[in-house]
Amino acid sequence: MRIAFAADDSNDTTRAVVEHIVAGGHEVLDLNAPDVPWPDLGTAVGHAVADGRADFGVVMCWTGTGTAIAANKVPGAVAAVAWEPWIARGARLWNDANVLAMSLKRLAPDVAVEVLQAFLDVPAPDPDEAANIALLKAPLTNP
Repeated sequence: MRIAFAADDSNDTTRAVVEHIVAGGHEVLDLNAPDVPWPDLGTAVGHAVADGRADFGVVMCWTGTGTAIAANKVPGAVAAVAWEPWIARGARLWNDANVLAMSLKRLAPDVAVEVLQAFLDVPAPDPDEAANIALLKAPLTNP
């Protein structure tokens, strides 16, 4: 599996996440670049997932929120912010998220790895949620 990754800073948490991806036998598509604004990092990961260069994406910024918002602007990218494993699992299972966004400042390295693993452990979305997932992915219309 190929996982696109970008973060606007480097610390023990980001390094643990990348090391876990590699240790799990996955390939990292590293989209980090010096002096690139975090919104551009989020959209780069969103594009990598949406265009098929990566199976999933992981974005990290101080809160995880900004890079998630940026990734979600890319059609085909579904980014979810998760701070604990149950949220990450639910994002895949019930929302068919393909980009995981996490805080690199508020998550300890071991927790970030647990969140990532919970996200990756979901083999497919819950078929009972197919209609809801289709609604999430449908273009917006004016009511």
